[in-house]
Amino acid sequence: MVPRKFLIFIAQSAAVGIIAAAILIFLLPNTWLQSGNDDSSTNNSVNSGPFSYSDAVSKAAPAVVNIYTKKLVKGTRKFSTNNPQLERMLKNMYGRNLDRTVTSLGSGVIVTAQGHILTNNHVIENAEEIEVYLRDGRQLSAKVVGADPETDLAVLQIPSTEVPSITFGTSQPLAVGDVVLAIGNPFGLGQTVSQGIISATGRNQLGVNVFENYIQTDAAINPGNSGGALVNARGELIGINTITSSKNGNSVGIGFAIPIVLAKEVMAHMIEYGRVLRGWIGVRIQNISPQLSESFGLTESGGVLVSGIVRGGPAHAAGLFPGDIIISMNDQIVTEEKQVLNHVIRYRPQQELKIKGIRNSELIEWTVEVGQRPVYGALTY
Repeated sequence: MVPRKFLIFIAQSAAVGIIAAAILIFLLPNTWLQSGNDDSSTNNSVNSGPFSYSDAVSKAAPAVVNIYTKKLVKGTRKFSTNNPQLERMLKNMYGRNLDRTVTSLGSGVIVTAQGHILTNNHVIENAEEIEVYLRDGRQLSAKVVGADPETDLAVLQIPSTEVPSITFGTSQPLAVGDVVLAIGNPFGLGQTVSQGIISATGRNQLGVNVFENYIQTDAAINPGNSGGALVNARGELIGINTITSSKNGNSVGIGFAIPIVLAKEVMAHMIEYGRVLRGWIGVRIQNISPQLSESFGLTESGGVLVSGIVRGGPAHAAGLFPGDIIISMNDQIVTEEKQVLNHVIRYRPQQELKIKGIRNSELIEWTVEVGQRPVYGALTY
C-alpha cells in the first residue's frame, strides 16, 4: 500500500507544475504557440527567403531604366541599267529620301548619384538620340560618357542628380546555385523581373567580345533586357545582362551577364578618361605546340611564339621580331596566348614592360614602352 505522505508529495508537485506552466503560457504565449516543426534556417516571412524576393526587387528596381535610341540609317536604291546616264537620272529622281530612322530598345542601371548609367555598347551604338525612362515616369535625354566595344559596355549620364542608384554586390563571391534576378525591359513591355540561379561563372571563348568573363544564368534574358541588372537575393548589382545563347535572341535558359567587378573597372576609366586605357605592344601571338617546340629545339615547355608584329609598334621599336619566343613578362612566366593579352592590357600607355625571350636558342631581354590599345585591336596584343 502506498504511504499517505508519498501521495500528498506527488499531489503537491503536480499542482506546482501546473501553476508554473500556466504562468509561462500567460507571460510567453507566442513561444508555446509556435509550431514544433519550425526550422531556424527557413524564413517564414512572406517578403524574404524562398517565399518572395520582393524586398530585393523593391531595393534594386528603381535604379533600372528603359533605354530608347534613334539612329538614322542611310538608304540606297540600286538601279541596274546598261545606260550610265539613265542610271544617274533614276538615282536623282528616286534614290533620294530613302533615309529612315530606326528605333531600338534596351535597359540600363543607374550606378551613381550623379546619374551615371551602365548599359551595353550594342544598345546605344551609333545612336543619335538616347532617351532614358525612369521607373517613376520621368523621361530624360542621356549623353554618352564612354563606350567600349571590346567588353560591350557603355556609360551614359542623365542630367538629373535626384535619381536612385543601385548598390553594388561585391562583398561576397559568386557561387553556382546562388539565386539571381534579371531586371530589364524585354520586348519593350516595360520593367520586368525574371528569376533564376547562377549556372556558371567565368564563361569565355564564346566569340562574342574580345574580353569575356561572363556569369551564366537561367534567369530569362530576352531582347530588351540587354544592359539591365542582374542582382542577387539582397537586391545588389552583380552583373550587366548582355546576351542569350539562342540564335533568335529569345531566352532558352542560357543567358550571360558581365560581372560587376569588370563593369566597375571599365566604368571608372570611362568616367575619368572617356575611354578604357589598355596596354598594347603590337604583337601577334601563337601558342607553342609540341611540334613547334621540337622544331625550335626547346628543351623546356612553356613560352609563346611571336607570329607577327606591327611595324613601328612598341614591340617592334624595342627590337622584337616574328619568330621570337616570349617566356616571361616582368618575371612572370607565360605559357599561353591569353596570358600575354591579360598581362599587357593591365599596363597604362608609356609604362615599361620587361620581356624575356629566346631567339636562336639565346636568352634575350627587351624593354617595351607600352602603347594605347587601339579600338578593335583584337588581332594584336
